[in-house]
Amino acid sequence: MNSYTLAVLALLLAAVAQTSAAWIATELFLLKGQSGTRRRAWLAISLGAMLLALQHGYAIELALRTGLFDLRQALLAMLVALFFALGLFSIRRSTA
Repeated sequence: MNSYTLAVLALLLAAVAQTSAAWIATELFLLKGQSGTRRRAWLAISLGAMLLALQHGYAIELALRTGLFDLRQALLAMLVALFFALGLFSIRRSTA
C-alpha cells in the first residue's frame, strides 16, 4: 500500500469518526433535564466536530483531485478523531 492510499484511507476514517462524534454530541445536547450551560457546551462540541468532519472531507477532496496529501497530518487526524469519538462514546454510556 502506498502512502497516498494510506493517507486517503486515514482521512476517510477520520471523517467517519468525526461525524460519529458530532452525532453523539448532538444526542447529548438533546437530552432532557440538563442545565443551559451544559447544553451549550454539548452544542459547541457538536458544531466543532461537524466542522472538523467537513475539514477532513475537504482534505480528501484535495488529495483526490490534485494528488496533494500529507501522510503525517492524515494519520494524526485519524488518531485524534478516533480518540475524540471513543471519549464521547464512553461519556454517552456513562450518562445513560
